[in-house]
Amino acid sequence: MSTIVLLLVTGLGLGALYFLVASGLSLIYGLMGVLNFAHGSFLTLGAFAGWEAARRMGADNWGTFAASLLIGAAVGGAFAAFTELALIRPLYERHIEQVLVTVGLSLASVALFEGIWGTDPDFITGPAWFRQTTNVLGATVPNDRFVTIVVAVLVLLGMVLFLKKTRYGMVIRAGVENRAMVTALGIDVRKAFTLVFTIGGAAAGMGGVLASHYFGYVSPLLGGSLLIFAFIVTVIGGLGSLTGAAVASVVVGILQQFANFYWGVGDFVVIVLLAVVLLTRPNGLMGKKA
Repeated sequence: MSTIVLLLVTGLGLGALYFLVASGLSLIYGLMGVLNFAHGSFLTLGAFAGWEAARRMGADNWGTFAASLLIGAAVGGAFAAFTELALIRPLYERHIEQVLVTVGLSLASVALFEGIWGTDPDFITGPAWFRQTTNVLGATVPNDRFVTIVVAVLVLLGMVLFLKKTRYGMVIRAGVENRAMVTALGIDVRKAFTLVFTIGGAAAGMGGVLASHYFGYVSPLLGGSLLIFAFIVTVIGGLGSLTGAAVASVVVGILQQFANFYWGVGDFVVIVLLAVVLLTRPNGLMGKKA
């Protein structure tokens, strides 16, 4: 029983990481129709920014962790906004060029990060509580998993409230449905779309900081490895569905943990799940029909 509980909680923690990356992918595609293959770069840069902030502050406490999380989110959001303004905005409605540019940016950013921070991973420590464990129904669970889960839930609630309750959220949803009409009313939809990219990048930046604590290190390849599973989660949940991304993140994270523990084939099982979903529900679990 304790093993099952441990796998469930750690699977939820892993799924929370996937969601923090996939939420930005899903939001950007659902509202803007952009497949952003450079999204992992936002995560990696946010992780390095948080690591640098924590290293320079010196103390491994909650204040340092909170500051690194906010700095990671700010840097990830700023890099995402720059990417949208400089590279994506001139290429709206030109999807092939968008893919080529974002793939190129992802490859170039890895080389840039390696040039700045080196190719070897840099190990990271957090508050002492992170290195402790909590007993849950007989299972000894690392405490950092709980922080990752809580942050992911807060990000999900924040995105949903932003889209449904704020003026910019309504402008974004209206712009997706009928961009010409919103523009005719004197509203600059481009600013709203830049904000969407910024929010997605901030979520990825936070995910990068949390991933560095989850795995215990930060490296130039961190974002690329998580981006693969984030894309799988986004496709399984349904492109453009934030709720679908949340559900798929939980399913993929838990399934991967169980399959790895019992059979050592977690990645393979996730790929099989992706194939089954695409064959039976091509639009994903909660995706809308084109």
